[in-house]
Amino acid sequence: MQSFRTLVRREVNSFFLSWTGYVIVAAVLFLLGFGFVSMLKSLNGDSTPLPLTQLFYESLYFWIALLFVSPVITMRSFALEKSSGTYETLMTTPVGEGQVVLAKFAGALIFFLVLWLPLIGCLLVVRYYTNDPTAFEPAIVGTTYLGIFLLGMLYMSMGVFASALTRSQIIAAMVAFAMGITLFMLSFLSAAFESQSGWMALLVGHLNLMDHMREFAAGVIDTRPLVFYPTLTVFFLFLTWRVVESRRWK
Repeated sequence: MQSFRTLVRREVNSFFLSWTGYVIVAAVLFLLGFGFVSMLKSLNGDSTPLPLTQLFYESLYFWIALLFVSPVITMRSFALEKSSGTYETLMTTPVGEGQVVLAKFAGALIFFLVLWLPLIGCLLVVRYYTNDPTAFEPAIVGTTYLGIFLLGMLYMSMGVFASALTRSQIIAAMVAFAMGITLFMLSFLSAAFESQSGWMALLVGHLNLMDHMREFAAGVIDTRPLVFYPTLTVFFLFLTWRVVESRRWK
């Protein structure tokens, strides 16, 4: 356990000890701030029955932050180790492949979650200047962050898997982005199956990331996403572990 904590700390520190981490933080801060300003301008001072978290989720900026930033976070996980020559040293340490994979995943996920903390500040600022207590409802904010956490789990696992496949960070980012955008685009298939029934319509409904996040941002918790995201996350982490295990002895 001590080795695992050390590896996780090493991963988290790597983001704050390089310019890449601060560029990512600045980009997400810009998207969050610009997204909230655009959302408030569109309201034009009018009240809305929808939670601010749901309005922000439905903007393009939320998905840009998820789809484009996630590959950049994870591209360095294994690819940088391989390109810099530290991969062999890491894999000869007295830790298992599973611990290394989980540490890479945990470090990326922690950094991903830190990026979304300013969202709380944006909501508090709106509540302060509008004097509207409904602008910041702890229960809705909690379910929103639960949705962000589940999405982050899935996208970090896909990114770590992509990074384990290559020694090029650019290729790792491109592969992770391709997988992420493909999964996101599957959400639009649900419109074509709304009037249909059967296993295909049920499968497409389970893959609808937008509907899942819409419910979380509205304060609704559905058990299906609570099973769907961890299951896919474990699947991609298993694939990553198999890739790392197969290449350790080459």
